[in-house]
Amino acid sequence: MNVTPLALHHAPLLHTLYAAAPGYFALLGTRVPSLSEVERDVEIALLDPRRRLELLHDDAGELVGSLDCKSDYPEAGDLTINLLLIREDRQSQGLGRQAVRDLEARVPPGTSRILASVLGDNPRGARFWERLGYTFALDARPVMTWYAKPLAPLTPRASKTAGSANDEVRRLTL
Repeated sequence: MNVTPLALHHAPLLHTLYAAAPGYFALLGTRVPSLSEVERDVEIALLDPRRRLELLHDDAGELVGSLDCKSDYPEAGDLTINLLLIREDRQSQGLGRQAVRDLEARVPPGTSRILASVLGDNPRGARFWERLGYTFALDARPVMTWYAKPLAPLTPRASKTAGSANDEVRRLTL
């Protein structure tokens, strides 16, 4: 997976990607955004130094997806994936999993957990995150649900404590 940081001049590529994933927007009950809407959204996102917008390319260099994430949100040490989008014709090929594993390998220093938001009623999205080891963390339906994966290693004392994994899940849901 090759990653290109998204700049404003890439907005037409992102728009093309959105047009190649109309099912995602239908799931949200909305239409695919226009090019001018995508340009405005990218411009606003780039003003936030904590946001990372990336275009995802397969090993042949073909644009297959995008990733939008934000560091230290909602809390310091969190990295929140706002959107991972893979073109519909390239889904179920392991590209989403590959993109997430790549992101996990290059998280900013100090990141203690990754959160993934799943918009709308999207059981397929929820299963995707669960298969990658993320656990349900917060119900904000009907808008979204959140899944989390702690990254900080367990302390020796915590690893000996019975139920420490359950304690961590409870902490994430509070």
